[in-house]
Amino acid sequence: MQGNEEPVTTGSAHDGGSRGEGPAPYENAGEILVGGVWRPGRSGKVAPDLDPYTGEVLLEMSLADHSDIDEAYQTAARAQRGWAATRPQERRNVFLRAARIIERRKEEIVDWLVKESGSTRVKASFEWQLVHRGMLEAATYPFRVDGRIQPSMISGKENRVYRQPVGVTGVIAPWTFPLHLANRSVAPALAVGAAVVLKAASDTPVTGGLLLARIFEEAGLPLEVLNVVVGADRDIGDAFVDHPVPRVISFTGSTAAGRHIAERAGRQLKRVCLELGGNSPFIVFDDADMDRALRAAIAGKFLHQGQICLAINRILVEGRRYDEFLTRFVERARDLKVGDPDDHDTAIGPIINHEQLSAILRKVEESVACGARAVLRHPTSGLLLPPIVLADVTNDMPAAREEVFGPVASILRFEDEEQAIRMANDTEYGLSSSVFTRDVERGLRVARRLEAGMTHINDWPINDEPHLAFGGEKASGLGRFGGEWALEQFTTDHWISVQERSPGYPV
Repeated sequence: MQGNEEPVTTGSAHDGGSRGEGPAPYENAGEILVGGVWRPGRSGKVAPDLDPYTGEVLLEMSLADHSDIDEAYQTAARAQRGWAATRPQERRNVFLRAARIIERRKEEIVDWLVKESGSTRVKASFEWQLVHRGMLEAATYPFRVDGRIQPSMISGKENRVYRQPVGVTGVIAPWTFPLHLANRSVAPALAVGAAVVLKAASDTPVTGGLLLARIFEEAGLPLEVLNVVVGADRDIGDAFVDHPVPRVISFTGSTAAGRHIAERAGRQLKRVCLELGGNSPFIVFDDADMDRALRAAIAGKFLHQGQICLAINRILVEGRRYDEFLTRFVERARDLKVGDPDDHDTAIGPIINHEQLSAILRKVEESVACGARAVLRHPTSGLLLPPIVLADVTNDMPAAREEVFGPVASILRFEDEEQAIRMANDTEYGLSSSVFTRDVERGLRVARRLEAGMTHINDWPINDEPHLAFGGEKASGLGRFGGEWALEQFTTDHWISVQERSPGYPV
């Protein structure tokens, strides 16, 4: 999943049309939350927070510097022990109140997601649902942090293993599903008694952090426990990771950035939880329910303009159904409405910024030069990129080898089950995947041989449930989010033994 790009400072995504009045006014607009206080960042730099569709400046964001990072972490460290010592029901109640606030403020949250991240209404509502579910799941965590009594080989000894919060966690959130992917780490860490410093993406400072902090503040979370900073990666990124206070760095973003973070964190032996790039294969066997597969393929490719780590990157179709699938897929893609994400029937809104758009188009051009056929393509308009469908794609072309992260569907042909598995696994990534077949046993057989953290049979690859193991293999990340796996990420075990009588020492 791509993440943390620099904000666009010039240009407009769309020159015509009119929209509503925009999201509700945001209190403390443009300020960071550090040391329990909403205030401007100390860098002296201000960046515009832009609507990617209109180019409108939503607010001027005051950016943090190294001293803000230090104060945020030091504040979190001081507040963490007191927060961990609160009774489980008190922490649980904060999350239940937060969930009710999310319910009450649904329209405001959806509005901000549409205006700030270019989410269509459908995608923004889907993200709201994920955040709400995640908050309710986090409410269960305070009573699930349990320890163990273990037997001993030594007479008279009792072994106790206490599970306790790991300490302070640094969270770096992306602009893709900004509110959900921030909350996915922030809420579990807070729920088990850790304190958090959150770095929101520059493209989505409100939905990627500030709005979440406001929700927690309203829910009664002590402000010192959650600090939120915003700043360009080149200015504060390394300082955020290198600071000696955090024991865990949770990052969602590109594989290149994840490798850099893991290397820096490794120097201090910090734990990392990384959800990185994807290259999701979507395998369609000749016995698949074609209508069902087509619906899933369209949704899994084009939701949020394809700017999702889980989005389909390669559609693999068995040879006997290839032409049929291609024809029907193009017909459906051609009918998708491209335009204002605030319109309820818009399927594809704007790309987040011009840098991302250029990267998408480069991969398309390079793939066509390698022999791919562009069977559907229309000109861009500002940051609006209509669906592109490439046929006769092979795994060595950029559109299949790399994560495109845009509304570009690459359709590949395979001839048998073994070839499908080889093609699906022929990538450095291993996040999500899908297999469509009426033969569930074959689906399971193929799924278990895919080198991916998640595989969904007869469903799209964009599955995310807060109680299940979300994460990838290979270059798609380290660790898992969700449920028991999240508890493991943000807690640590402390073995304490009690010896009733002297066992007799060897010296």
